[in-house]
Amino acid sequence: MATSLRGAAGTAIEAADGTIVERRHVPDPDVEELELSLLLEAVAQRFGFEFRSHDRAAVKRKLHGLMARRGLRTVSQLQDRVLHDAAASSALLRALGVAPASMFDDPDEARQLLAVAEGCLPGAPLPKVWLADCAGAEQAWTAAVLLAERQLLWRTEIYATVPSDELLEEALGASIPLEKMGEYQRCYERAGGSGRLSEYFQLDGGRLVPVPQLKSRIVWAQYNLVTDASFNEFQLIVCRRALPDFGPLLRRRVLHLFHDSLAVLGVLGIDRELDEEARQAGQYSRLIAGQPWYKRIA
Repeated sequence: MATSLRGAAGTAIEAADGTIVERRHVPDPDVEELELSLLLEAVAQRFGFEFRSHDRAAVKRKLHGLMARRGLRTVSQLQDRVLHDAAASSALLRALGVAPASMFDDPDEARQLLAVAEGCLPGAPLPKVWLADCAGAEQAWTAAVLLAERQLLWRTEIYATVPSDELLEEALGASIPLEKMGEYQRCYERAGGSGRLSEYFQLDGGRLVPVPQLKSRIVWAQYNLVTDASFNEFQLIVCRRALPDFGPLLRRRVLHLFHDSLAVLGVLGIDRELDEEARQAGQYSRLIAGQPWYKRIA
């Protein structure tokens, strides 16, 4: 004899010997695709965030993770929560966005960033760097520390943009737990850092925040890559963490935006090889073998 105990995430089956076996809910693919379209439409209309053109596989993966954490069986249940619960809507936007970075969490990327920055920033009178869809304050601080170490920061402006006011507020008020500094120092050294990372931070209420000289070189702003227009000309644009989630049409739109925003001889850092159209037009040349860092040459 078996007893069915239906829960939020699936059905628990009590077998004859008393053991509980959970049978996971398996959604109908066609129904879930419809639910997904309705959810993304609702998010666009209710909150103004455009995820309809994001890669569907990436969206589903992130939503399934969120649903599992909240004990929800269907996307429709998630939609109900999102539309009526501010905490749920905030959790959804975070889940679909770029995962927060920690300082120097990718030493290879940090070394590459420094190498291309040394090539493209010194020649500009007032160089500008754009961290598009920035993965939080610590990604911006990583870039600032790298530039400071090579004496490039003090006349450079770093524009770090995020897609929501909530993320903007978090970035502006961010700090680092004191106990993290040892780990970050080791990551900094793996990325090629030669000084003391602590020199770029100061204590504030038991936590660490950037020193004013470093913090003042970062301009934070809310900006939507999907809908907003070019707002400046940059010598270096970096968008390596958000682009993998974009579908083909959105990706093409964003790359055109970056092209319109990048100065000739400026550098673009993205997640994978530049599309064939741009390469065939002779507009870009690769800077690092096997890596998607490109100099605009036309």
